[in-house]
Amino acid sequence: MSRTPNDAPPPLPEPLRVAVADSHTHLDMQSGTVEEGLAKAASVGVTTVVQVGCDVKGSHWAAETAAAYENVHAAVALHPNEAPRIVHGDPGGGRPGQGVRTGGGEGALDDALAEIEALASLPHVKAVGETGLDYFRTGPEGMAAQERSFRAHIEIAKRRGKALVIHDRDAHADVLRVLREEGAPERTVFHCYSGDAEMARECAAAGYYMSFAGTVTFKNAAPLREALAVAPLELVLVETDAPYLTPAPYRGRPNAPYLIPLTVRAMAAVRGLDEDAMATALAANTARAFGY
Repeated sequence: MSRTPNDAPPPLPEPLRVAVADSHTHLDMQSGTVEEGLAKAASVGVTTVVQVGCDVKGSHWAAETAAAYENVHAAVALHPNEAPRIVHGDPGGGRPGQGVRTGGGEGALDDALAEIEALASLPHVKAVGETGLDYFRTGPEGMAAQERSFRAHIEIAKRRGKALVIHDRDAHADVLRVLREEGAPERTVFHCYSGDAEMARECAAAGYYMSFAGTVTFKNAAPLREALAVAPLELVLVETDAPYLTPAPYRGRPNAPYLIPLTVRAMAAVRGLDEDAMATALAANTARAFGY
């Protein structure tokens, strides 16, 4: 019996009957052209994507791509692991494709943030993110730079009237603390929500959106499904974070927006909804969260 290689794209799922949006993806890190990726997604009912930048270069690409494609919206930011690299030249962590740089100090971070704010003023840029805190890849020496960058992004989102997209990895309490201290923007999205049911209740009380990725389909993700079960339906989004976090049964293989139906169906099962009702809610919530 032959085995499918781990780098082989999963097959197309059964199309959704109600179109939805992928609220967080990285088309620039996926194989194939943008046109191919969008067409494949649209063929299964994923008709809108939010393309997310992780550094200055990626944020420019996101903005340019959103300007070129009506069904692509951009989010621009410095990923939490990017801030320590800019300040200290820290080579650890971050997304593939982000090069090691020589530390440029606080001034270099200010310059990068100014570029992000200029991009955030563009009409096809709908959000500032992904920003936040990541204690998984960045150690104590990088935390101050991360938090300074996070606070600056919150202010940019508020000044520009854009949604804020949160990256929160192993940093729940501090992310929530900074949002309380700074005052969150009117529309705040926890991308790839990773908290438990208790945190979901806290996010709901603050009106934060919670976006669920393929992780909700993983066998060991019972706390995540418990969080989804208690989150108000009107605050729930769906995403791929592609090319990462491919939903079951294709975990470990390349992810892309066309695989959203697998996660939508898993979410519908957790909520006890039929998939059309789930998709209808997700589509409306994403448009409201990102203001398109």
